[in-house]
Parts: sequence; C-alpha cells; structure tokens
Amino acid sequence: MDLKEELTRQGLLLEFISECVSLQNVADLARLVFARLHWICDYDTCTVLLPCSQGLTLWSQDRKAGAAAHIGDDVLLAGHRTALEDAMTRGSPTAAHDGDSDIFLAALPLGSKTVVHGALCVGRTARRFTHGDVRHLQHASSAVGGVLTRIAALAAEHEAEATLREEEARYRTLFENIDEGFCVIQFIDGPRGPLSDYVHLEANPAYIRHAGIPDIVGKTARGELTESEADAWVAIFRNVLETGELVRFERELEATDRHLEVACSRIEPPARRQVAIVFQDVSSRKRAERKLSELNETLESQVVQRTAERDRMWDTSPDLMLIIDFKGYFRRVNPAWTALLGYAPDELIGRHVNEFVIQADHATTVDAYERAAAGRLPTVENRYRHKDGSIRWISWVAAPDGDLTYATGRDITAEKKREAELATRTAERDRLWSLSQDMLALATYDGRMSAVSPAWTQVLGWTESELLARPYSSFMHPEDVSATLGVIAQMAGTHQPARFENRIASRDGGWKHIEWTVTPELDGEHFVTVGRDLSLNKAREAELEQAQQALRQAQKMEAVGQLTGGLAHDFNNLLAAISSSLQVLKLKLQRGQYSGLDRYIDIGESSVRRAASLTQRLLAFSRRQTLDPKPTDVNQLIAGMEELIRHSIGPVVDLEVSNAQDLWLTKVDPSQLENALLNLCINARDAMMPTGGKLMLATANKVIDERTARQQELRPGQYIALSVSDTGAGMPPEVIARIFDPFYTTKPLGEGTGLGLSMVYGFVRQSGGQVRVHSGEGAGTTMCLYLPRYAGAAHAEEYVEAPSIPSGHGETVLLIEDETALRDIVGEVLRDAGYRVLTAQDGPAGLRILNSDTCVDLLVTDVGLPGGLNGRQVADAARVSRGGLKVLFITGYADTAAVGNGRLDQGMAVMTKPFEIGALVGKVRALIDAKLPQ
Repeated sequence: MDLKEELTRQGLLLEFISECVSLQNVADLARLVFARLHWICDYDTCTVLLPCSQGLTLWSQDRKAGAAAHIGDDVLLAGHRTALEDAMTRGSPTAAHDGDSDIFLAALPLGSKTVVHGALCVGRTARRFTHGDVRHLQHASSAVGGVLTRIAALAAEHEAEATLREEEARYRTLFENIDEGFCVIQFIDGPRGPLSDYVHLEANPAYIRHAGIPDIVGKTARGELTESEADAWVAIFRNVLETGELVRFERELEATDRHLEVACSRIEPPARRQVAIVFQDVSSRKRAERKLSELNETLESQVVQRTAERDRMWDTSPDLMLIIDFKGYFRRVNPAWTALLGYAPDELIGRHVNEFVIQADHATTVDAYERAAAGRLPTVENRYRHKDGSIRWISWVAAPDGDLTYATGRDITAEKKREAELATRTAERDRLWSLSQDMLALATYDGRMSAVSPAWTQVLGWTESELLARPYSSFMHPEDVSATLGVIAQMAGTHQPARFENRIASRDGGWKHIEWTVTPELDGEHFVTVGRDLSLNKAREAELEQAQQALRQAQKMEAVGQLTGGLAHDFNNLLAAISSSLQVLKLKLQRGQYSGLDRYIDIGESSVRRAASLTQRLLAFSRRQTLDPKPTDVNQLIAGMEELIRHSIGPVVDLEVSNAQDLWLTKVDPSQLENALLNLCINARDAMMPTGGKLMLATANKVIDERTARQQELRPGQYIALSVSDTGAGMPPEVIARIFDPFYTTKPLGEGTGLGLSMVYGFVRQSGGQVRVHSGEGAGTTMCLYLPRYAGAAHAEEYVEAPSIPSGHGETVLLIEDETALRDIVGEVLRDAGYRVLTAQDGPAGLRILNSDTCVDLLVTDVGLPGGLNGRQVADAARVSRGGLKVLFITGYADTAAVGNGRLDQGMAVMTKPFEIGALVGKVRALIDAKLPQ
C-alpha cells in the first residue's frame, strides 16, 4: 500500500507543503524546514524525524519524548503505524523513551540528491482529510522520484537547522513577550522621492499598547500620520538608515497624543533598507515630570512670596518680633521695638533681655527661655521698661528652633489696665450687691435665678437657697404670672430693657408690690433684674388717692353750684317747654280741638332732643359716652354740615372751607365728630361777637414723627388734621392752660356750662387723637383736632335704619328694663310691630329666661340694672350657651365696662336714651335680619 494512502487512512496526515528549493547549502534546507514547521507544528508537543548518516533521527522539541532511533528506508516505505512504533523503540541502546505511544512521525523532508520537493508532516492528533488533500499528496509523491537517497549526507544540514530553530524560538518568544514596543520598518520610494516613506514589516503585541495604533503591519507612515508628522519620523529613521548610528530620543506621537522614548538602529546590510525600532510610552512619566516642574515652579514662587511676606510682616508688624538665644541674648529684632519701646535695633542686639525687663519679672523671663531651650513652647507675660521710663506689659508666644528661640510679643498694657479697672468695678459691684436695698438678681429665660442679693431676704424674708431652688414664677402672684412672663419673653426677642410691676410673695404669707427693671445680658441666656419695694409707695399712693377723691368730691360739689345757674337753668327751660306742650295737648284733646296738635308735639320732641344733647355733653366730658366708630371721610362730613354751621354762626360771620385733596379716612363716631365740630364753630362765633369776623375750616394729612409725637402726647404715625380758626380776640396763656378743664368758661354766669370744649377733648382722646390750641391775644384762635388715619376702605353702616317702621314676623324679643313705664311702653310698641315680647325687670330674672329652653331671637336690655348683674354681664353670660345671640343695649349713658371700653362685639348695637320709637323698631329689625360673620 502506498505510504500516503496508509497515512491518510490512519488519519495521521496533517499537511503537505510543496516548494522546490535548490540545495545550495545545508543552511538553506534548515531554514526552509524550520520556517514551515513554525507554522505547522506545536513546538511544545511535536516530534520531528530528521535524516542522519545512519538513517533517521527522532527529535522532540519538548525534550520529553526525544530519542535517537534508526529508521530504515523500508520502514518509511512501509509506512505502517506499527512498523513506525517498532522502529522508534528499537533504536540504539541509548535511545530514551518515556512510554508515550502517541509520539508519531511529525515531519519528513522528501527529495532527491539536490532538490527538496516537499515535507511530509504528521501529528499525534487524528484528523481526516478531504479527497482534495489526498490528491494533493499523491501528486507530490509521484514527483518525488527516489525516496531519501543520500539522506545521510544531509545530517550536518539538519543539525544546523535545529540550531537555527532553537534560536528562532528564543527570538520569537522574546519578540512576543517583551514589554517594549518593537517593530521593523523598511524604507520605500514614494511620490516624494527615494526613501520618502516606510512600511511596517513586523510589530510585536506591545506595539499597540505603547503607540496606540492597531494592525500596523503592512501600513506606511504617510498612510497613518499627518503630513508634517510623517515628514518628521521619516527624517529621523532615514538618518539612522543612512548613517548606521544607534539613535535614542524622545518624541510626541501626535496621532495618538502619546510621548514615546525611542531607540533605533539599522538592520544590516544597508541594502535591505530596514530599521529596527524599540520604544515605550512614557506619557505618564512626562506628565509627572511636567507636573513636578510646575509644582517646583509653584513652590519656588510660594517660597519667594512667603519670604517676601515674612519680610513685610517683620518690617510692618505692630507686634514685637525677636530672635533670642537660649542664654537670653538678643540676636535680631524687628522695627516695632523702636515704635513700641523706643529702642533702636543696635541698642538691643547682643544685650541680655533682663536689661530691659523690670526686676520683678526677671525670674519669669529666665524661666521662659529655659523652657524654650528644653524644647517646649513657652508663653509668658512680663513688663518692659520703655526708653522714656514708662512700663509696658508684653504677652509673648515663643517657639524654639535649633539653638535659637523665635518669639512674638503683643502690647497688652491697655488690656491690663482694663482688667484692673474691671477688678475695681467688680469689687464695687460686689459692695453694691451686698449693700443695695434694691433686690438684685441674675436670672435665665428658662425660669430660674442663679444669684440673688441679700436685699431679697431683707424685703421678702426668703433665704438665698430657697430663692434659687424654685422657679421665679412660683413667687409671683397668680394674676401677675402671665403678664410678667410675657414681658420677659418679649425682652428675649427684642434684647431691649423692660420695666413692669408685679406682686411677689413674702415668707410671712403677704404680697409685696415690686417695681422691676430688667436688662438682657449679651450672652442671650441671662438677664439682670433690679426690683424696688413699692409697698410703702403704694400705701402713700392709696392715701394720695383718697385725698384726691375727696378733692374731686369737693370739686364736684363746687361744680354743682356752678351748674345751678347754667345747666339746671337749661334743664328747667327744657322741662318747662315739654310740660307746657303736654298740657296744651291735653287741653285741646279735652276740647276736641285736633287741628295744630303737631306744633306742640314738635316743641316737645325738640326739647327732648336738646335735653339729650346736653346730657351727651356731660357724658362725653366724663368719657362715658358710647362711641360707634366708622370709617369716616371728614371732607364729606363737613360738606354735609356746612349749611347747619352757617345757620348756627349767623350772618355776621363769614365761613371759609379749605379741604385737602385725597384726605385720608379716619375711624370715629361721625355723630360725635359732628357735635364736636359744631361746638367748636359756636365757640369761635362767640369769640368774634359782637363785631363778627371770619371762621375757617381746613383739613390736611399729617405724619407725626417720634419727636413731635412726644411733644403732642401722641403715638408716631399718620393722622388727619381738622382745624377751626377764627379772627376773634384770642386767648392769653393762662386761659389756654385751662381751656379743657371741666366747668371752666369765660362766658358770664348762666351763659355757658364749661362742658363744650371738655366734651370735644374727651371725644378726641377717646378716639385715639389729640386737640391742640394755637392762640394769642388779638391774633385769633385755632383749634386743631388730630385723628388717627384709617387704612381700610370706607363702607356703609353695619345696620341701616329703615325709613319707615318695619314690622316683625313673630320673632321673640326679651326686654330687660328696670323702669316700669319705659318697659311697658317699649314692650307695647314691639308687640304692635309684630314681635313676641318677653319682659324682665332685672338682670337675674332676664338671665333665667335666657338659660331656659325658650327661643329668644333678640335681647334688648338696659345697661344699668338692679340685682347685681348689669346688661353687659347678662349678655356675656347668655352668649356662653347662645353664641349667636344678638343684643341691643339701651342706656342713659353707656358704662365703658359694660359695653367693652366703648367698643361693641359682633352682633351688638346700642341706642342712647331718649330715642325715637321708630328708630328703636328699625334697629330691632335690622339686628334680627343682620348676618353675623362665621
């Protein structure tokens, strides 16, 4: 059987390579076989059969299975697997075999005397080939001719081939595994002329890692690089090719932004045009070098800067600086010594420090530089003698370095002086703390006292430990706790001192009235209190109040005498008119004379209104009238009264009105303001009688600042001013001083009560304003009313009286009135108007009805009631269970406590006696229909 067929059948034929080469020398054969085996065989596992003088030699690359064996031509020609194995194990006695039966013929050169036709390659792993592979082998075999004749003559060549193969293997291993990039380039001629470009013949795996260009083999420099960069690299490597010098350099590869360290040399002979290049990426090193260079430059700059700063500090610092040795001798001083102590540097350098320190501080100074010599960081304060003989305190901080100490000293003379002054003040404070009769304490905002003076024990009887053990609120009267803690909390927010009074418990069970002044400390946690016992003052005030009450009673008795000729006379006239009108009405009705009755009714009603106006004057003066304030446009109010004022002042007085544009609103009772204005106009008219003159009304917007507010007894802010000026005789200062006193009048007895201006003053002050008088003898008088600005919008009255008497719809009205006649009349009027009326004669009786299940839609009550409950108290008690109860107060005068300091709650209204019946019924209807805000 043919050898090729047998090997193919057994699956041992791997490859057949056919290439005819002239065997000029053994080296050519060795190189040829080595090159082909490199690509076919695994060097670690293959076994190669080589010719020798006595036949064939079995050679193994891995040195494990290698053995010397003699295989004859018959074995080769037989080609059987068993024959091959026998031949391999039957060799010379020196043949070594490891028992591995899978070592087969791996490669066999085939040729004649002078020509090698090919190589037969066999491996240990089974493989089946295609029919084409078999035909290829058959074709080569047919051309072989004689098989392996004169093989022995080729032994020497095969040994050379083996040596070359080993060297090539070592080279290839090095080539593949070195860390540096390696490549071989070959210069070529290009469009730019001879040797103007080069191509990469070989490149190891490290090439891409260092150069960053993949698949470089077969590529040219000008194909991969820019024109300028290619010119540079071509020039460098061409110089190496032409000179044959070994060149080392560093250069940036712009194409990949890498910095390369390169070594290159020519490959001999020069005719090959080849250069071998070894290189590595040193970009990281270059970046580090640049960074280090920049850092060095920065450090150098900083050193220069810091040195300059140190020199400037040395020259300009107001603090003393010195360098001193461990024995206490000056080595160097800065200019501050001259400025602070008067010594020039040459007066100090080389001299001992204690020559300038006062005797009392010598030991402290020596101890300081001895501690520096021991390596510690001393701080010391001592006193230096100025060149002029004065003493300066210096505070030193020092640091040792080598055999010298570097120190800085700061002048603390002023601080020492302040410390001494503080110590003096502290001693004075301690004496004051111990001796003061005022109660001094240091307290915190969380309710505790941390220190109290002995006066606390003297005034209250509590010991210091008892006072500090309890919260200070526990010593306060229960009614004063909330207000006192509120003031303290407000002080914590404003950081401003505060003053207040409260009652503090004494140890004997009584209460002491204490006036407090509290001042916050800067730490935000404590405050200082100073308390003064007002018990004695309160007793004196009580005595003074009793005396004043007696004086006021006397003044009232005197006032009654003054009223006898004026107020009583006016009331008698009014009562006479009312009585006469009623008597005439009665007489005419008895006679059946019904015509003209309206005239007498009008006279009676007019007298009633005049009497009501007089009582309102009295109430306004005493500030007990009920105010119903509304947003009011004073310009419109004046316009509505202008005709009435003209009739009141008469034809001999000219009226001039000057109203400000865009006048602000003010919130006042319009009817009371009308009365006040009319009163002022009448007084002005009287001041110009009998000759007459000019009366001027003016309005203006005013802003009152802090300073003016203090002078005017007002709060700072925005006001409207209403002035009434006349051209009368004016008033001297002594009259102006008493102009608002009650019952004071400049009119003859019986012509005035002295209550008109008092009423104006009471109304304006109760409205939050002020009245100021500007007058002089012969210069006329101006009365100016300042009323607070109202920032809201004008709106209609909350309850509008109907033009006619409206009827009820069966609603229930509870009427509480102690005056029987008035209770009967009002009840009858309301029943006639369609209401269900319940009545009570005092507060407790009315409250019983309100606390029952009876439905009540409206409470109508007098304010002053017998039985211990006034009308306001009844209303407040009823609203506890009837939250939406509506209330109408009817009163001869409205006690401010009863109607809430002159202000009414939602759903409440007030009517002042005497009132018109129609107005009363209209007010009842309006209140019942009104919707209260939710």
